[in-house]
Amino acid sequence: MNGKRHLLVTSAARKIPLLRAAIAAARKLSPEMQVLAGDIDPEAPAQYAADAFWAMPRTDDTALDALITGCKERGIGFVLPTRDGELLFWARHKARFAREGIAVLVSPGESVTRCLDKLAFGRFGQERGLPFIPAFEGLEDAGTSRYRGPYAVKERFGAGSRAIGLNLDAASAREHAKGLTAPIFQPFIEGAEISVDAWLDQAYRLKGLVLRRRDRVVDGESQVTTTFRDAAIEEAARTALEALQLCGPVVMQVLIDKAGQPHIIECNSRFGGASTAGIAAGLDSLYWSLAEAAGHDVAALPFARISGEVRQVRLPADTHFILPAK
Repeated sequence: MNGKRHLLVTSAARKIPLLRAAIAAARKLSPEMQVLAGDIDPEAPAQYAADAFWAMPRTDDTALDALITGCKERGIGFVLPTRDGELLFWARHKARFAREGIAVLVSPGESVTRCLDKLAFGRFGQERGLPFIPAFEGLEDAGTSRYRGPYAVKERFGAGSRAIGLNLDAASAREHAKGLTAPIFQPFIEGAEISVDAWLDQAYRLKGLVLRRRDRVVDGESQVTTTFRDAAIEEAARTALEALQLCGPVVMQVLIDKAGQPHIIECNSRFGGASTAGIAAGLDSLYWSLAEAAGHDVAALPFARISGEVRQVRLPADTHFILPAK
């Protein structure tokens, strides 16, 4: 592969739909571009769905030189991080990789940090008058505001659905917080949770977004998801995403209350677990990222959203490889 500018998808694990979408985007940019699945697990299933596999070092500062050398040896010119826990590493070293001719498809470090920290995220939105759900470090802080419960209690950092307590009174909220490492408190809002797949250019301008309902969720990921249109929600999402100064593919989680008003929960500054539905609806996010990094005028590329809607159903499937006889 040396001499080519190939794409590395990190923390590939078993993200087969993402890998297939990445391969389609890479071939669209250049028929010769290969997609490598990267993971620290040498047995990661993703290796069977990619053009090549790299059992990578862990993404920490001590491995920076080894990661750069490994990328150059494999002809990697683009890196797509896919796991929250590694985004800040790639963002911090984005300029270093760029000097080596390797484009890392990630938002700036400050923007990534803001999205990973639910307390900072909530405060950011509230300070700017955006419809973010407020977040408080202590229940006494929430109590001195206009919020009197019920509450949601969750970890300040990490996956949004992990160890979360919902619809709790003050006493139950305090008790739930004792089992968390760094708890935050938020007003509990009843509503339907939706996802917003979006893509922004390197100047933090939104090119397009697709709303989708989370019809069936398992372990925090949509097994069944359906796209839809709503001009007011789309405009609110646009304003919030551009204020966050993100770039590339992102996915935002929003609660829609009974009155139809949006309440922004969080935003992941990466391609989402079910964001392939957005691609199917016309949001060509992975291709746009590669094209922009390759120096193309992305503004000239159309966002051709389909006129209908997409229902994406994620089902397990078997893949068979015929091995030579011994």
